[in-house]
Amino acid sequence: MTDDHNKTEKKIDAVSGVQTTGHSWDNGSLEELNNPAPRWWVIVWLITIVWAIGYWVVYPAWPTLSGNTKGTAGWTEYKKLAEDQAEITARQNVYLGRFEGASFDQIMNDPELYAFAVAGGRAAFKDNCATCHGSGAEGGKGYPNLNDDDWLWGGDIETIYQTLKYGIRSEHEDTRISQMPSFGKDGLLQPEEINQVIAFVQSLSQGHEGAHAEEIDAGAQVFADNCAACHGDNGKGMREVGAPNLSDNIWLYGGDHDSIYESVFNAHAGVMPAWVGRLDNNTIRELAVYVHSLGGGEATPAAEGDDQPMEEAAPVEEMPAQETVKEPENDGETSGNNEPEQEQPAE
Repeated sequence: MTDDHNKTEKKIDAVSGVQTTGHSWDNGSLEELNNPAPRWWVIVWLITIVWAIGYWVVYPAWPTLSGNTKGTAGWTEYKKLAEDQAEITARQNVYLGRFEGASFDQIMNDPELYAFAVAGGRAAFKDNCATCHGSGAEGGKGYPNLNDDDWLWGGDIETIYQTLKYGIRSEHEDTRISQMPSFGKDGLLQPEEINQVIAFVQSLSQGHEGAHAEEIDAGAQVFADNCAACHGDNGKGMREVGAPNLSDNIWLYGGDHDSIYESVFNAHAGVMPAWVGRLDNNTIRELAVYVHSLGGGEATPAAEGDDQPMEEAAPVEEMPAQETVKEPENDGETSGNNEPEQEQPAE
């Protein structure tokens, strides 16, 4: 076929019986037939035009110098968001009244309230705590793992609630406070003594590998003179002062020699903010229930039976929430759980 294009008179094609458009190629041997579009296609096309015009009238559409046309329905994304939030709030209010008036014991023994609290706490945790503790609450170096049962200040729900509310070494007057001395930086121990106490501490959870009995014995004496007051004679910690358990091989800043040396020499002082004033009390209580549900929650002292299985949720609204529970405070040596934000040890 050549590119020569000729305009000819319209005529009826002898083969198809369809009128031509008058366009032909190759000296008239190839002609264009004037076949109309299928009727159904034309109808659909017309409907879309009508629908588009209607949409322009009803909804915001055309840009203007002042913004855009508003549409007769007055619809906006902001109104839609407000309606969705109102729906969530209405669903939440079904449970919120009961939740506000219930004690932790009642919440833990009411499947609906428990599911409500866990769902709300999970949403708040992702918004406020996951940055430090991880989206799965697995923690990291300097930030405690909230899934295990290693707690500095206590893992019952009331203690978790208090920790969340007032924080660790925060600016609140009721914050939890404890601090391990910087034994090396402050000249309280010589490097040799620090190495000895490291050998003893590691032997509590890791056996006597790599250390001589004489060094461990010397470290035991250094520990008794300088560390036992907070960590206990057996190194199992003391929750009253937030001193970590050094015998469980769970470490907040690392359990190798160099990491422990750094903790003893310089000490750490992690900070978790006080969430009171940042989050409403219902959100803090939901966070307490959620953190307690992660796997390490303990029964309330003097009233066992608080340790319930976690149930997945009922309707819940997303609430802000922040830092979590396990506190910082880490002995120059260790602790499987510590608070977010910065570092810290304690003795």
